[in-house]
Amino acid sequence: MRELIAEILGWLGYLERGSIQLQLLLLAAVLLGLQLHWTRRWLRRWPRAVAPLLGSVATLLLSLALQNRSIPAGLLQFLGLSWLGWTLLDLLRMPFLRWLPEQRVQQLFSRIFRPLYLLLAILALINQLDSSRDLAVIGIGKLFGIALTIGNISTAVLVIYGLLVASGPPAAALAWLLHRLIGISDGSRKALEIILSYAVVGLGITAVCFQLGLNSTALLAIAGGLSVGLGFGIKEVFSNFISGIWLLFEGSVRPGEVLMLDGDSCEVRKLGLRATLLWRDRDNAELLIPNQTFFTEAATSYTASDRMRRSQVNVGAAYHHDPATVIALLEATALQVPLVLKQPAPKALLLSYGDFAINYALRFWIANPMDNVTICSDVNQAIWQTFQEHQIEIPFPQQVEYAMTWPPQAHEPNLEHPRPRS
Repeated sequence: MRELIAEILGWLGYLERGSIQLQLLLLAAVLLGLQLHWTRRWLRRWPRAVAPLLGSVATLLLSLALQNRSIPAGLLQFLGLSWLGWTLLDLLRMPFLRWLPEQRVQQLFSRIFRPLYLLLAILALINQLDSSRDLAVIGIGKLFGIALTIGNISTAVLVIYGLLVASGPPAAALAWLLHRLIGISDGSRKALEIILSYAVVGLGITAVCFQLGLNSTALLAIAGGLSVGLGFGIKEVFSNFISGIWLLFEGSVRPGEVLMLDGDSCEVRKLGLRATLLWRDRDNAELLIPNQTFFTEAATSYTASDRMRRSQVNVGAAYHHDPATVIALLEATALQVPLVLKQPAPKALLLSYGDFAINYALRFWIANPMDNVTICSDVNQAIWQTFQEHQIEIPFPQQVEYAMTWPPQAHEPNLEHPRPRS
């Protein structure tokens, strides 16, 4: 570790050189000038990739100007080329978007291309200041009696990261092949894909440990530490992991399914290994629900076997209207709403005789449960218009007062001049 600190301090010594300070000042001036000029309106109309392209070209031109004056400009030239390469890497997104979805391209660049480019740029910068081979043999400590160096630790991290990123496509291809041959469900295929991916990662980590020189005793000690962690700190994480695998195999919670959560309909967007991502329509919110919640609490699904859902609105009509007429008008009104299904046909029912109105229910079917609130609003508006056209009264609560005499036995109802009070 002391050798590594000495190497880093040696690199910082380059900052004391006047030529290095001049190059860094010029780079800072390019960044500041680019930021100030980009605030102007005529530059905002250009594509966003123009700004870094202009900055990298300006940096390279400044390095050439310094070299013409016999001033060292290797660092400035290296930074300009790295900046230009990063800009061109972003421009390569356009060809990929022609063949792949935008989300997949974003994952490809953020997980593979950009990290790989940064790694190569860092190695090139280290070779500018020192030798990466000399740096790789510097020891940083011991683990279970095994000497660890920067080189083998960096190699192990890169291999594990590569397994995490690159194990997905082969696992998905193998799971798809088994899906075609055996005929397993989509949920089982997704679960098998994740299990295969994590199995490859687990075998890769074990191989890396053996490559570092760790024996079976050391691996058992690490496994024992992880088991203790499961009992104390990460028990919930492990429980959610197992619950996610089980849900994928069972298929009870699938992407695209609509569930009721706290009285709101939510659509399942993604079923992860730790939590399930739900989308709530009324406020465009995304909810992360731990997977074990679906094993400990009851959940109502509207799309487990069919996405059709029966909905209902309630309305009251005055007593002097014929119930058969009101029922017929309600059913005809529901058929006029565009998103109400014609089959099964809407059904209106007389529910009860209330204190001041006859209570009706209009039941109808919709194709998408996520549209329930909007469709109910449309149906209610259509009922209002229909009742207005046919002079169907929707009464409000009211009371009738009568003058009374004492004692109550001598009271006679005043039926001629009642005084209503709302």
